[in-house]
Amino acid sequence: MATADLVSLGSGVLAAGVGGELFVRGSVGLAHWARLSPGIVGATVAAFATSSPELSVATMAALEGKPQIALGDALGSNVVNVALILGLTLAISGQRMPAESSRRDLPVALAGPLLTGLLLLDGSLSRVDGALLLGVFLLWMTGVLLEVRRQRSVAEVHRGERRGWPAVLSCAVGLGLLLVAGRLVVLGARGLAQSFGIDAFLVGATLVAIGTSMPELATSLIATWRGHTEVGLGTILGSNIFNGLWVVGVAATITPIAVPVQEVQLVLGFGLAALFLLILPKGSDVLQRRRGWLLLTMYSVYVLAIVRGRGLIG
Repeated sequence: MATADLVSLGSGVLAAGVGGELFVRGSVGLAHWARLSPGIVGATVAAFATSSPELSVATMAALEGKPQIALGDALGSNVVNVALILGLTLAISGQRMPAESSRRDLPVALAGPLLTGLLLLDGSLSRVDGALLLGVFLLWMTGVLLEVRRQRSVAEVHRGERRGWPAVLSCAVGLGLLLVAGRLVVLGARGLAQSFGIDAFLVGATLVAIGTSMPELATSLIATWRGHTEVGLGTILGSNIFNGLWVVGVAATITPIAVPVQEVQLVLGFGLAALFLLILPKGSDVLQRRRGWLLLTMYSVYVLAIVRGRGLIG
């Protein structure tokens, strides 16, 4: 059984590598074809596509009357996105924060967990609260569309497919492989946990969480390797906005989410702290490698806090 699980993990990593390469090339090609900055494509097309596993989980959980799962998955994935995935890419190679990301996307990414925390002060996210989250998301999308109109008059040359349909096909095939990769990693991780007697919650908080975030992980690493860091950063921030506002909003409008704020304050706190590390301390707009190591350290503390909170150690 362990051998099959290792094969599943290895196949998942391979699929992620190939899928990430195709998806990044297609995204950059799509940006060139549509005369948009790759950051815009990363924050919208790439982010929404790579967050489709979270949306699927949220919808099914809400329809089954268990929307708390949707909330936990969305908020937990946001911590993984910034603290682990972005931290890893920054630790490998520092990158510049595009002006459009710091101006348009980062404030909304910060507003998501803050608004969720405020709405949870009464112990639940009602359908009205869900509608409010969706409304904030639509306001952000309106700003993105206005930015798209401004950028359409400027054509930038980037490496990638030169025509529209090849770029779309590359994105579609790459995304399919990324989703398959995430599924294979999750299955392999769960199997190894059972084979070696590892606590299922610990595996869920680490390997499975990474598995469901495999599309973002592969996209960010390949984008950094290819020199298209704006795609990776845009995907991370856009994914956080999509998860925190749209995914949670959809789940709450389907079935109100009753959960004490104390149960989610840990993940909300770490999610906010990770995002603040992108802007503090102020200075250059270059995110240096040491900031990546700080984010990775924060993720380690986050996992340790979850483990201790579950009474698995100490």
